[in-house]
Amino acid sequence: MADVDEIMMNVEERMEKALVALGENFASVRTGRANAMVLDRIRVDYYGVPTPINQMASVKTPEAQLLVISPYDKSMLRAIEHAIQESDLGVTPNNDGSVIRLPFPALTEERRRDLVKQCKGFAEEARVAVRNARRDGNAAIDKEKKDGLPEDDAKRAEVEIQKLTDKYVADVDAALKKKEAEVMEI
Repeated sequence: MADVDEIMMNVEERMEKALVALGENFASVRTGRANAMVLDRIRVDYYGVPTPINQMASVKTPEAQLLVISPYDKSMLRAIEHAIQESDLGVTPNNDGSVIRLPFPALTEERRRDLVKQCKGFAEEARVAVRNARRDGNAAIDKEKKDGLPEDDAKRAEVEIQKLTDKYVADVDAALKKKEAEVMEI
């Protein structure tokens, strides 16, 4: 029976990771507001080491449409500015010699629809990951059944795996709905 518990824990862990990955993907999608998390994927060459901006500068949001990046090492201003320009962020940085300002223009209706489409893609990837965890869990249960697990225990485990799947798919759908509302908000 310990094997079934282990399988269940593994399945739930994989489903939880899919939800966490979805949250990270959603955080990288730009909404109408300035959000420091859009910089998380951008790496700057810091003395030969690709480094996230938030580890080499303080990032503040003084206004809803503006990020201010203040590097700890002022000699890295140009490198940070260059990394932002090279990224797919779609924002032009303003460098005044001591800080970098990132003004986020309001999103057009068309751009909002594109972002929602991108979010739906992320949500579908998460649903697929949840279903893959279910499939692998059921396959492991079938293997245990062949190795002597009673039929009732196997059925019970498969029902539990399906309940987990339904719960995590519902969580993915709720996260998508929330992000969609956030992106479409003007």
